[in-house]
Amino acid sequence: MTMSDKQIEKIMHVLTEWNPLGDMAASVRDLDNYRTEANDILFDIYMPGSSTNLAKTVQNVLNQAFGLDLSLDDCLDAAAAIKQITNG
Repeated sequence: MTMSDKQIEKIMHVLTEWNPLGDMAASVRDLDNYRTEANDILFDIYMPGSSTNLAKTVQNVLNQAFGLDLSLDDCLDAAAAIKQITNG
């Protein structure tokens, strides 16, 4: 399976609805509704040998991208929604 624009758009929606940046989102240049992060998450999902822990993937991508300190628990709901998108 490959990444699709439709999946990217859906993951962007999940991340935008969750908005882990909160009020800081307004100050992030080129945020583009988390498009880059959606791409990074999808890339990791489909990369051979990638982690099967989607919450860990979401956590790593967002923490690295924005210098956040999200816990795995913080990422569980978004990871579940993204799993539905990628398995659906």
